[in-house]
Amino acid sequence: MYAVEVSDQIMIAHSFRGAVFGPAQGLHGATFVVRVAFLSERLDDNGIVVDIGRAHEVLKAVLDPLKYQNLDAMPQFKGINTTTEFLTKHVFDGMAEAARKGGLGRDGRELDAIRVTVAESPSARAWYEAPLW
Repeated sequence: MYAVEVSDQIMIAHSFRGAVFGPAQGLHGATFVVRVAFLSERLDDNGIVVDIGRAHEVLKAVLDPLKYQNLDAMPQFKGINTTTEFLTKHVFDGMAEAARKGGLGRDGRELDAIRVTVAESPSARAWYEAPLW
């Protein structure tokens, strides 16, 4: 399996509901490193999995609306605990949409899966991985 991975980071603020979160129930900031891996069993005719430049552009477009925002105040996240795990799926959905539309320089049907990893610290991260079809 071939893979190409791109990354970026975001700084956000948010809070959580639920005693399990302890002090994180209060408003706090976080810096997340976001990595997106594109997986394919074969390279295309150009010898690539996806176009790295386009993948960076799409990732930036998916993350930019979140940068420096209080996620609690964003209407699309109302009532949602925007956990690291939740954010992996949110980013996956944006990246998968672009891949399915061919926005990564390759027919999205030729990609097997996308994995989104969000690191909340050097020692803790979560990921979401799924096939595109």
